[in-house]
Amino acid sequence: MMSRRTTSQPIESQQATSPHSRRRRRPGLGAAVLSLCALLLTPAAQAALPTAVDGQKLPSLAPMLEQVMPGVVNVATVTRSAIADHPLLQDPFFRRFFDIPGRQRERESQSLGSGVVIDGARGIIATNHHVVQGADAIRVTLHDGRRVDARLIGSDPETDIAVLQAKSDALTAVPLADSDALRVGDFVVAIGSPFGLAQTVTSGIVSALGRTGLGIEGYESFIQTDASINPGNSGGPLVNLNGELVGINTAILAPGGGNVGIGFAIPTNMARAVIEQILAHGTVRRGLFGAAAQDLTPELAEALGTDATRGAVISSLEPDSAAERAGLKPGDLVLALDGKPVSSAADLRTRIGLLRAGSPLSLSVLRKGRRLELRGEVEDPFADFVQGEQLHPRLEGALLGERIRVSPHGRRRVVQVGPLRPGSAAWLSGLREGDILLGANGYEIGSLDTLRRALQPGLDSLRVVRDGQLLLLARR
Repeated sequence: MMSRRTTSQPIESQQATSPHSRRRRRPGLGAAVLSLCALLLTPAAQAALPTAVDGQKLPSLAPMLEQVMPGVVNVATVTRSAIADHPLLQDPFFRRFFDIPGRQRERESQSLGSGVVIDGARGIIATNHHVVQGADAIRVTLHDGRRVDARLIGSDPETDIAVLQAKSDALTAVPLADSDALRVGDFVVAIGSPFGLAQTVTSGIVSALGRTGLGIEGYESFIQTDASINPGNSGGPLVNLNGELVGINTAILAPGGGNVGIGFAIPTNMARAVIEQILAHGTVRRGLFGAAAQDLTPELAEALGTDATRGAVISSLEPDSAAERAGLKPGDLVLALDGKPVSSAADLRTRIGLLRAGSPLSLSVLRKGRRLELRGEVEDPFADFVQGEQLHPRLEGALLGERIRVSPHGRRRVVQVGPLRPGSAAWLSGLREGDILLGANGYEIGSLDTLRRALQPGLDSLRVVRDGQLLLLARR
């Protein structure tokens, strides 16, 4: 980081060029000025900031921060680089000349991430998914300067939440607040490591709530704040003046590349729902509801014959879906979910997306001028999946099930990988959620039974389709 210094010209070298500088000075003026300066510089006359006004101490965030700061950590990731097996790239002189890292050499990234301790007894730390994405190892620096290793329990790219567990003695946790109680104008404080400057504190207010449609995450309902947030604050806490966690800082709007007073944090209640699932399953197991919605516009409101200004209009339903079984119909205006008002289609999608599979829900809808109360349940898309260890020990930690895959060549039954736990045997075998298994040990597979038979001799290789690309996962 560069700092800019300012310089000033010595007083003795400054020359007066103004016509007023040629005026004759009045006798004794210089002596009077020197006497006044001497009086102002005496210890008895030095000015100091008041410690109290009208007998009341001046307000300060310091006492609150002294309680919160031990729960804020700096997050660094470690990646291991490896070079190709070409003979030329094995030449030490060639690698040194072109600054190519050696095989399995560790390269530690700059400490441009933050985290917040939410369970001190177990060492549980919340941060952003993008802070630890692709890391081979994670190290956190605590408030007292200790550096400890941490393991990734799980993460959710859709909400940008990741959960770590630090290998350390009991840590200091930051208490969680009810983020639904936040109001625009509430004072908040952001803590983190912007540009690697650990334990940096900035303050501001809540500028807006429920920000959606930004295209930052899959599920969005951000707290907007003007507390200064910069690269490196990601994953750090946003706290209220009671020192309670109200959000996890995650993004900024920076058209010029720096902070412009528009930052975004994931509300604590939203983060809590994701973290609970990660701690329970190692991943987020979202349910399916099967309804598509759009925002209520003045034109739609007029067509529906309502004076409502907020809500989500159901545009379509999937056949035999949970939404259809709940009694929803296209054209219904959803006004509330589980008793809380729905502001937009994105709000409805986010809140349903945070519900666990199998969770009940209630919807308040307006249909042809009548208000109806509907009840349904979020479906578990992996209800018929089986635990991977039932097929082979190296598939432990993954859910596997059968799906129909539609391609230009027709419909085909395939085996799909569902949620899996990071660090599990299936994860270490190279599998990831969403993978389509096409073959195992050289055999074509199209069902769990054919996969089980193909793996009877052992697991040497898997042929999978991931993001449209064919991959071969071989045993190492």
